[in-house]
Amino acid sequence: MSATLEIGSLITSGPRIHRGRPIIANTGVTVARIVGWYQLGLSPEEIADELRHLSLAQVYAALAYYHGNREAMDADIAATEAEAEQLEAAHRAKVVP
Repeated sequence: MSATLEIGSLITSGPRIHRGRPIIANTGVTVARIVGWYQLGLSPEEIADELRHLSLAQVYAALAYYHGNREAMDADIAATEAEAEQLEAAHRAKVVP
């Protein structure tokens, strides 16, 4: 008989890992990355197939975490996207003659 998996152990965060953003435990995969693929229309099964080192349970845990913390996650995702756009614009301004 296999051991029971503790759902709460699947997602973790810490100030030294991805700026404190939640990740799938023992991986470098952020919850936001899973959410991004899900929002693009990939099913949890397709995401697990793409990221073969993740189990389906880990993908579902990331999605459950997102849905349980949706407001904070959406704000963080929007802030990350805005930061990326600013960096890209700054880079273009320096590169373009």
